[in-house]
Amino acid sequence: MSQGNGNYERILGKISKASGLEKTEIERRIEAKKAKLSGLISMEGAAQVVAAELGISFENEKLKIDELLPGMRKVNTIGKVMNISPVRTFTTKKGEASKVVNFWIADETSNIKVVLWDTNLISLIESGKIGVDTVVEIANGSMRDSEIHLGSFSQLKPSTEVIENAKTEKVVRHKNIADLKTGENTGLRAFVLQVFEPRFFNVCPECSKKVTQEGEVFICEKHGKIMPEKRAVSSIVIDDGTDSVRAVLFNEALSKLGFSQVDDADKFSVEKEGIIGKELVFTGNVRNNAFFNNHEIIVDDIKEVNPDEIIAELEKN
Repeated sequence: MSQGNGNYERILGKISKASGLEKTEIERRIEAKKAKLSGLISMEGAAQVVAAELGISFENEKLKIDELLPGMRKVNTIGKVMNISPVRTFTTKKGEASKVVNFWIADETSNIKVVLWDTNLISLIESGKIGVDTVVEIANGSMRDSEIHLGSFSQLKPSTEVIENAKTEKVVRHKNIADLKTGENTGLRAFVLQVFEPRFFNVCPECSKKVTQEGEVFICEKHGKIMPEKRAVSSIVIDDGTDSVRAVLFNEALSKLGFSQVDDADKFSVEKEGIIGKELVFTGNVRNNAFFNNHEIIVDDIKEVNPDEIIAELEKN
């Protein structure tokens, strides 16, 4: 069984090379492991279990970014810093002040979010020793969902390695809904089952952040008193046969879904009837909805299904 997933193919190749077994034999074991666990584990996860049973460990091996898999520990990789979020301070459960900072790194294969929890590592960014375009070496990180997390036992330092063609564009991995993981950018083909009425809110025209209303005046935390822009948000339920998931859509995505005027209730109702049951390709970021404790997708693009791409995908599998 050939998978269209690049991570799966790479881990399969590594197991084959390290064990000396044919790929077909390894795939048979992976399928058996997945079946034994009642399909509750992804092909990548089942492959890691089979690797462990064969005595093969990927820990402490320097990996390319697109070879990193959820659940890996002692992750080592190198990447060029693409952007850095502001350092945030927070109070721990023990009442102590602490810090966290996020940044993205890229190599020639992919890019990934890195989360720093250790104040000594964060000081490298605060002091300017690591900044945008710095190539960094990471050691002893851990994969949580689709992010690298670095704590007090991790290492982060500038590297002399040169990365010529860093893959800075957003990486989208096409998946089944049943295999979605928090934090990843994903693409999936699914049918629209439900469409909910839109809600409206006001944002600052300068920074697009939500604003507060004081009487008839709208205040942006950064730009002060402003004339707001009205934005819409709605949610839909989509299903691809493996599972269903809630998808959240803002203005532009609602237009791509097929709505021409979301603030006209009658028009919205009519257009909704033509959208329910339609099969489309959705891309976006997977996050965990804390209220319902399940996955949802923040949709950033919607496209019509391309029959030629479906045929090519079927031929590949």
